[in-house]
Amino acid sequence: MADRSWSQRENDLIVADYFAMLADDVRGHGYSKAEHRRQLLPLLDNRTEGSIEFKHQNISAVLKSLGETWIDGYKPAFNFQSSLVESVVNWFSSNKSWIERVPSQQTEFGLEEAESLWVGPPPTASNQPPPNEAEQASKLAQQFDVAARDERNRALGRAGEELVMEYERALLRNSGRADLSEKVRWISEQNGDGAGYDISSFSLDGRRRLVEVKTTNGWERTPFHISQNELQVADSHRSEWVLFRLWNFSRKPNAFELRPPLDAHVTLTPTSFRANLQ
Repeated sequence: MADRSWSQRENDLIVADYFAMLADDVRGHGYSKAEHRRQLLPLLDNRTEGSIEFKHQNISAVLKSLGETWIDGYKPAFNFQSSLVESVVNWFSSNKSWIERVPSQQTEFGLEEAESLWVGPPPTASNQPPPNEAEQASKLAQQFDVAARDERNRALGRAGEELVMEYERALLRNSGRADLSEKVRWISEQNGDGAGYDISSFSLDGRRRLVEVKTTNGWERTPFHISQNELQVADSHRSEWVLFRLWNFSRKPNAFELRPPLDAHVTLTPTSFRANLQ
């Protein structure tokens, strides 16, 4: 009985219940997983608590693939039904504010948040997930263009840039370069997006540091968009330009940096072309 496919009705019910827990989770509110399971059981078709637990893990895998946050206690389990993806996407369609959210505690960053930002090494081929998981996650991310979704979320992008601004200033100030900290500028906020980078900062030795910020609520391998202009600026300022990738932003922001040439770190896929009338 536990191995049979879940109906769309069942998937819709468990997805709604999962997001009720996730909403409490991201807000830091207490909730009981066991109580949620008990309330869900009579609504399903003779499912066991174990099957409910595993389906929760499937939902985590769908959310991970879609570049979204998930419940830490439900480790993502792949090889999920396509109908489960449909239920998650339908939930997003009915709850658009979830995709567009920027958590209230992330809207104004101070010194403490900037100083605690963890900047680690970028993902590499040596630490990628198992091939079947990577393939399923990649296909889903492409199908729903999660990179474009993050790019359209202006509030998310602005909040990420704000955090990196404070991070750059705090790093310089705490390293004895208060003189440079005061000169860090938020270029995209002051002049718009045409510069090919968002923040004009400095290395500790005084060299220019041109920082392009890309932010996601998803995991570190969530794809992102980069413009032709940004690529050109990266290529022409290789010693100064850096891509600062913020991930897991809605929970506990983490980051890594990529330096030109970018095609040494990522696969660049053309997604649009400029059309000039003949």
